[in-house]
Amino acid sequence: MPILHGVSASPYVRKVQAVLNTKGIHYTINPIIPFGEKSELLSLNPLGKIPVYQNDEVTLGDSSVICAYLEKNHPDTSLYPTDATEYASALWLEKYADTHLTPSLGTVFFQRVLNPKMFGTPTDEEAVARVVNDDAPIMFDYLETQLGNNDYFVGNTLSIADFAIASPFVNAAAGGLIVDASRWPNLAAFLAHMFANPTFDEKISL
Repeated sequence: MPILHGVSASPYVRKVQAVLNTKGIHYTINPIIPFGEKSELLSLNPLGKIPVYQNDEVTLGDSSVICAYLEKNHPDTSLYPTDATEYASALWLEKYADTHLTPSLGTVFFQRVLNPKMFGTPTDEEAVARVVNDDAPIMFDYLETQLGNNDYFVGNTLSIADFAIASPFVNAAAGGLIVDASRWPNLAAFLAHMFANPTFDEKISL
């Protein structure tokens, strides 16, 4: 049976789990974390990061690579559009989420949840304030515009973009950053819809 190495507290692991669950792929999880002793993780991924997906054929790091591989091997319940323009849009939004949205919102989670609970260090509220007051409104404005009145971001159909975007908001909420529905109603409705999706795990266990 395939193994997913990592913990769902990671938005990247959560994204892969959502794809696996949506496609009905059975797997086991090895709850490895990217902190402290890394010898096991480095033996799986030279970057020392989670997630890592492993089956009898491959061992893959990077959530986007894993999801693309799963799509090719399990094309039923497709999460990537067939139209070229929509396909590019889905890839772009996944990239935006992975490289910009997740690291920024992750600051709130790291400072308010991981630092005090796992590392015993105080929260840097100045770092949190920069995200909440400066970065988040710009990102939320962009996502609100991209979504419009649709249920999903690309072609109004569930795609990899939706899982990639929704995942870091779970961490943000755990750190106390909630999308203001009066200012960003479309984004707030989208997140409520995604969090209710049975294939998407909106819980964090530490």
